[in-house]
Amino acid sequence: MEIRHLEYFIAVCEELHFSRAADKLGISQPNLSLQIKALEEEIGAPLFDRIGKRIVRTLAGDVLYRHSRTLLTHLQNAYDELAELRHHEGGRLTIGVLPSELDFRLPPLFVEFHQRFPKVALRMISSIDIAKLVLDTTIDIGIGLAPLPDDRLTVLPLQREEYGLVVSERHPLARRESVSIAELKDLPIVLYPSDFWGRGLVNDVCRKHGFELNVIVETTSNPSLFRFVAANIGATVQTVHLVRSVGDPSLRFIPIHDDPPFRQMGILYRSDKYLIPAARTFIQSATQLLSADPTT
Repeated sequence: MEIRHLEYFIAVCEELHFSRAADKLGISQPNLSLQIKALEEEIGAPLFDRIGKRIVRTLAGDVLYRHSRTLLTHLQNAYDELAELRHHEGGRLTIGVLPSELDFRLPPLFVEFHQRFPKVALRMISSIDIAKLVLDTTIDIGIGLAPLPDDRLTVLPLQREEYGLVVSERHPLARRESVSIAELKDLPIVLYPSDFWGRGLVNDVCRKHGFELNVIVETTSNPSLFRFVAANIGATVQTVHLVRSVGDPSLRFIPIHDDPPFRQMGILYRSDKYLIPAARTFIQSATQLLSADPTT
């Protein structure tokens, strides 16, 4: 059994489609089918059940998939550690962050990291599925919502971040020291689409209080969201950390005093993954930045 056979097998497991897996691997579908068939013959058991155009893993496929992922993770760890020995402070690091953090708060941290470790090939990915990307080893480190407990993940909890109302300096509420959650009911709101987790956090609290937000503009872009708010077209509901990172003096953050939505952030990485020293330094710097009190 060769490593490439396991890589082919894992690709089929992840895509559950031979044509898509072949495209991902850069080989032809007939070649991929032959490689999987040879692997099944070597093991002595089918790895997939083929049901029409659909495929599903067999029990033998489940066993091989679980051990193959572990084996390839350990092999990649060995490659990374050996590369570090050869290049000292070199290597590569892929970090996944929430879109809002990549837009505003984290770029200075990434710039500082690159200046300190110029030999490290740094890659940044914007995503809302941080835990999934860490678990499937697409990224080395993730910064996102703290997930449910998982033995495969190490989660370093960060500060709890509360949401508040964000308005233009020209908004009627701009001089208020705080608002109640009920006061959001009839306000024109600019927010993310309904399938964004940040929107979901806010929606859940509003529904608990018996109302839906009056969302007049939806956008997936943080810069455009804050431009609508600064133009006094509507208010939004965001964390004070994000508002301070935007740095627009025309915006006002107003705390919600009775039942603010909140998020619990964390730094995530696989418990079994080798992290180069530069990655551990990044984790320390990110922890300091994202745990800081934005009001100080």
